[in-house]
Amino acid sequence: MTELRTAAKKASGCATCDAVCCRLTVVLQPEDKIPSHLTTHLPNGLHVMKHDEDGWCVAINSTRMNCGIYESRPSVCRRFVMNGPYCKAVRADYVEERASAAR
Repeated sequence: MTELRTAAKKASGCATCDAVCCRLTVVLQPEDKIPSHLTTHLPNGLHVMKHDEDGWCVAINSTRMNCGIYESRPSVCRRFVMNGPYCKAVRADYVEERASAAR
């Protein structure tokens, strides 16, 4: 494991997080009540949150770097545990990809 991956797997808080989870594909569930202008359907039929041209979830408030629909966010987002194992793995992958792209 590289030093960057190790660093990315350490504890993170909101102030130091790159919000990489907000770049993941969020598959919506039938119980999610998300406004249609924030969602799209993939070619395979999955109903998902839209991403902007930079790859960010369109619900992100880019000024404050937080979720603009936090109270009604999708169920998958509610289950995503900040600093949990999946969060750390996603951040480690992201850090490694960015480092590779910079080389």
